Amino acid sequence: MGLDASGFTTLKVEERVDRLHVRLHRPEVRNAIDAAMVEELHAVCAHLEADPKILIVSGTPTDTGSGAKGIFASGADIAQLRERRRDDALAGINSTVFDRIAKLPMPVIAALDGYALGGGAELAYAADFRIGTESLRLGNPETGLGIMAAAGATWRLRELVGEPLAKQILLAGRVLTGQECLAAGLISELVEPEKLLAAADALADRIAAQDPLAVRISKAVFHAPREAHPVIDTLAQGILFESQAKFDRMQAFLDRKKK
Repeated sequence: MGLDASGFTTLKVEERVDRLHVRLHRPEVRNAIDAAMVEELHAVCAHLEADPKILIVSGTPTDTGSGAKGIFASGADIAQLRERRRDDALAGINSTVFDRIAKLPMPVIAALDGYALGGGAELAYAADFRIGTESLRLGNPETGLGIMAAAGATWRLRELVGEPLAKQILLAGRVLTGQECLAAGLISELVEPEKLLAAADALADRIAAQDPLAVRISKAVFHAPREAHPVIDTLAQGILFESQAKFDRMQAFLDRKKK
């Protein structure tokens, strides 16, 4: 059964057999992440946890007065954030949903254009793959607002780009261009805006061509803590060695070699 997104107000959803494409859609506030969007992202996660598929997350074009421009997410909704207090912070509103996205069974692809700031950047960091455009502007300006990036950036960003650059972004407010993101390894591909979603789908096609169970288990083992290896690798391989897909795919490989 597909995801019922008929009641969604902040996300546009397109579902296919092997993937789910979610577009952040609050163009009037540059796709700022608010409580309603968080709730709808949780609904997306619940669906994908029950029916694992590749997730593609992108933004939607927004009209800034000088023509339509792409945008991923400008961050958290500052109007809502201004009113939050200690108990709201301790609830980990954004960090909880981003962590859930990062732990989805199948890979997550973030297609990034325009601003990906604050919570928008942290959502991107939670993805397994990031593809961007030249106009991408990615960073965490939270300290300039008297708070910190507390939804994964302080540790995910260091793992992704290393401590020196992470500190420039988190402590000095540096915002990276698309080209700088590519050079830093934050995105794996730089494409023209009109080709962004096609590039995300092409990557999803490559993932979908693999055995789904092997992909799921490989992702889970990849993110396991260091002390769990190599035992978890051996156990996971034992599961895959008994899967029918392993026999079918290896036989198909051998058959092709005979031709």
